Formats: sequence, structure tokens, C-alpha cells
Amino acid sequence: MDIIAIANQKGGVGKTTTTVNLASALALIAKKKVLMIDLDSQGNATTSVGLDKNALEYTMADVLLDGVALADAIITTETGLDVIGANRDLAGIDVSLAGVSDAPFLLKQALEQAQKDGKLDYDFIIMDCAPSLSMITVNAFAATDGVIIPMQCEYYALEGVADLIATIEKLKSINDKLHIRGVVRTLFDNRNTLAQDVSAELIKHFGDLVYQTSIPRNIRLAEAPSFGQSIFGYEKSSKGAIAYHMLMNEVLTQTAAR
Repeated sequence: MDIIAIANQKGGVGKTTTTVNLASALALIAKKKVLMIDLDSQGNATTSVGLDKNALEYTMADVLLDGVALADAIITTETGLDVIGANRDLAGIDVSLAGVSDAPFLLKQALEQAQKDGKLDYDFIIMDCAPSLSMITVNAFAATDGVIIPMQCEYYALEGVADLIATIEKLKSINDKLHIRGVVRTLFDNRNTLAQDVSAELIKHFGDLVYQTSIPRNIRLAEAPSFGQSIFGYEKSSKGAIAYHMLMNEVLTQTAAR
């Protein structure tokens, strides 16, 4: 089982879009068993696969705060992708967990218990992290095998990711498997000179960690969530769908090489 966190503390970089469409590609095209976990109180990943975030019986808040079994919160969507949703109940979790000694490990413990109970039979778990370095993100980093960082090729891209990289380095003390699995360039327009320059800087800084696939600016990618669908359900022939298919292939190659 490969556990991947999609994270960037900067908002608007295509983090949730990458989570939903990578998870969907793995489930729909590669026919892998995939669990997508929404760890953002905005619940955008949840609604992007057609679920009503406010009508869920259990969410990640119930798992982390109330001890609900992780398997009980799993919902199987029409596409075959399994999901644990989130909503505003996750907001303020840092305050709720203040003083809890094992707070950074609640998600990891929930996953391990579900696996021990034989209820976590997946090839991939893909986690959508909130755009902040909060306790919920720390939980994701304590439980994950590697982090994929979506980055928009703009002026502040490298500066904005510095804190995230520093956090990952610090948290290796509680998760020795934690590493940057890859950096994916999102909202990319190769006709834009600035985007090309920042892309070159990313490659210079991260080297082979930058995926060869870049995700283009694509209106179909922007439209799909409002219909509660991944790009593959909404417009599978679009440039966005083709790009996420290619990214999926790179992720599968990484997993096979482990």
C-alpha cells in the first residue's frame, strides 16, 4: 500500500485538483484500489467526486476527534473510488487537539488499526492536505510514505515552498519514510516566459524530483468539480485528462521502482 500526501501550504496551486484526478486516474484507468482521504475543512475534494460534504454520516473529524473507526467513514463512489470526506467539522482541530500527547499520530494510528482489522486493502491512499502547516497536515506527514507538491510556476513558487520543505525535514524524526516524492508543475502555460523561467528554476532546485508531466491551464479541469466529477468523468479527451493520465503513469513507475 502506497500512501501519498498532496501538500502545499499555498492555496490555489491545484492541490485538490491533483488529489482528485490522480486518485481517479489510478482507480479508473489503472484499475487500482484507491482510497482518497480529504484532510481539508473546506471539503473541496469531497464535493469534487459528487458527495455532499454536509450530509456525510462520518467524516475525518469523527475519525480523528471522536475515535470512529476509519473503515466506518469510507464511502464508495459510483466510479469505484473510495473516499473519506471532510467538512467544516475539521476546522479548529489544532485547538481541539491541544494538550493531546499523541496528536500528530492520530491518523497513522487509525490507518494501522484499520489495516490490523483487515479493512484497509488498497493499492494507494491519496490524501488532500489543507493549505496550511497545521496539526492535520502533521498527521498526514506522520502517516505518509511520500509527499507530492503541486507548484504553480509563478514568482513566489520557490519562496512559498521553503516552509513546507523545512517542515518535512523536521518531521523525519517521527516518520523516517517521509520524503518529497515529487513536484508537479500545475496551471502551466508553456507560452508564458515567466512560467518557463520558474519551471527551469524548479528543475534546477529539485532536479529529478520534478515530474516530466506538467498540468496545463485547462478550462475543463476548472469546470469538472462543479459537476461533482473528476476530469475523466467530465471530459476524458481534454488536455487536463491527458496530463493527469501521464502523471499517473509516472507515479506508477515510481511505485514499481520502490
